[in-house]
Amino acid sequence: DIFLTSNDSIEKLTQILEDANKYHPNIKLTYDIGNSISFHDLQMTNHDGKITTSVHHKDAAEPYVVPFKSDHSRHIFENIIRAALLRALRYSSTLK
Repeated sequence: DIFLTSNDSIEKLTQILEDANKYHPNIKLTYDIGNSISFHDLQMTNHDGKITTSVHHKDAAEPYVVPFKSDHSRHIFENIIRAALLRALRYSSTLK
């Protein structure tokens, strides 16, 4: 996976990517060009030249939480919640 930003025109970016797709017959690039993109668990949006970020949840992703009745130690449950909150703080450019 590759993420990049550019100040080039959409036409120039498209041409560069199409040329790259001709480089090797077994390697094909897929790409999305726009003001907003989901990249892994991150949603990035360009608002007039300023990039904002937030947590992205894939549509097909099933939310999973370790069942509280499971035989895991208490610190496992605490760490799952802590890790999720830290990820949200790190991924979000604003707190809303």
